Amino acid sequence: MRLTALAVLVALGATACGGGDKNANAAPAAATPAAATPAATTSAPAGPVVEVKMTGNGTSQAAFDPKTLTIAPGTTVRFIDVTGGPHNISFYADSIPAGAAAVLNAAMANRIDNLEGALLTNPNDHYDISFAGAPEGVYKGFCLPHQALGMKITITVKK
Repeated sequence: MRLTALAVLVALGATACGGGDKNANAAPAAATPAAATPAATTSAPAGPVVEVKMTGNGTSQAAFDPKTLTIAPGTTVRFIDVTGGPHNISFYADSIPAGAAAVLNAAMANRIDNLEGALLTNPNDHYDISFAGAPEGVYKGFCLPHQALGMKITITVKK
């Protein structure tokens, strides 16, 4: 076992240190495109889109704008990081209509946890949640990083 480990270390050392400039004339590796924001959706929303801005100064102020809205079933709510991120949208499990958790979880790409959307870390990043198939009623949510600052939202889904 020790001999095998020693052999691996010697081989790695020889590879890292030896050989000089063998690849000096080789073409540079192709640049890897920047990864898309994990929270950004890849397909266009099917229904109407309502935008909610997420703002703050990073320390003492944070808000959803608007902080209350009423939407029709099938609407997509687009949460946009404007300033003061990171931001996300999370929903209180005990403050959404019965049967809504499964619909929301299915509509929330790259979730952190149950009913918790991915973090938006750059200005203009956005996170879409489709309320297609969501039961009518009141959905109370918050920004996980800014919950203590009172960053809350109320979304009412009704026809």
